[in-house]
Amino acid sequence: MQDKTSGDMILWFFLALFLVSAFLLGRLLWPFISVIILAAVVTSLFKPVYAFLNRKISPSLSSLLSCALIFLILFIPTIFFVGILSKEAYGLYLMGKGAVISDQIKQILEASKILDKINHYLLPFNLHITGEELNKGISELGKIVGLFLYQQASSIASNILNFFLYFFFMLLIIYYLLMDGDKLVSFIIDLSPLPKEQDEKLIQKFKDMAGAVLIGNGLGGLIQGTVGGIVFSLFGLKSPFLWGVIMGLLAFLPIIGIGVVFIPAAIYLIFSGKMASGIFFIVFYLVLSISVDNLIKPKLVGKRVKMHTLLVFFSIIGGLKLFGILGIIYGPLVTTAFLTLTDIYYTNYQKMVEPSKNKDVP
Repeated sequence: MQDKTSGDMILWFFLALFLVSAFLLGRLLWPFISVIILAAVVTSLFKPVYAFLNRKISPSLSSLLSCALIFLILFIPTIFFVGILSKEAYGLYLMGKGAVISDQIKQILEASKILDKINHYLLPFNLHITGEELNKGISELGKIVGLFLYQQASSIASNILNFFLYFFFMLLIIYYLLMDGDKLVSFIIDLSPLPKEQDEKLIQKFKDMAGAVLIGNGLGGLIQGTVGGIVFSLFGLKSPFLWGVIMGLLAFLPIIGIGVVFIPAAIYLIFSGKMASGIFFIVFYLVLSISVDNLIKPKLVGKRVKMHTLLVFFSIIGGLKLFGILGIIYGPLVTTAFLTLTDIYYTNYQKMVEPSKNKDVP
């Protein structure tokens, strides 16, 4: 009896030490948690490249070449992208601040008499929209959007050393994860009290969702943003690069997507007297959106990731609010963890809970 009590005390003491050390380790790593998660996601995407190189050369050299490829694909385009985005976003902000947008809209409304027609239909509802109110609202929106994007781009540009440092940290993590990632996963699985197949299922779901977000949504957003920006440029609309970036980000969101930009642009063209161009914009938006969402994305992602459209929408919106731009990745990953654990519960543990519930029923 005494040996059992002594053994329990030792176990509880060990658990207390383990939890304290885990907490302290978490505090040490917390400032870099975003970099670590992003590195893990990027590693899963470039793992096939590393595996291909590793068949011919050593693991360390394969990992180094993979990191060099990541640097060329991610870092250099990002610096180029930030410079152009900063310039065009600041231009949009100045247009909104200087009432340039307002004057353009005022001329369009006066030429098309569209506002009089709208007010005619709103008369039974005792509503009336003035050109001044509409101009002010649209100009303010342009100023807010332009200033926000300019601040985001300028933050990276002004802290380029900090950005480079974090990118270097990410590459360093990726370098070791490519070589030792499988060992780390095995260690986590062995440490977890859950059965091995449940741990593997949870990890696989994370990999599938990360691939769906970065490969499916990422390439889909790149295609829609690039093509949309080119169309804006061909039709002479201002800041095509800026609107292409906005469309690329909006493409991650189901339900609304790039229509938030294309539909107002089509209305603008129609009000400007360019009816054919406006109709083309609407048709082109439908073709581009449907083809990417229903043909390209399913082929890239496959049927591995199943999540309701509305749930994906709120996951990304909530992720953006909590984590910033990286919330596009983190939001769906958090939701995936919950859904996977729910599935594991229904499959393995619900039957264990139901008998205890029945015992409580008189």
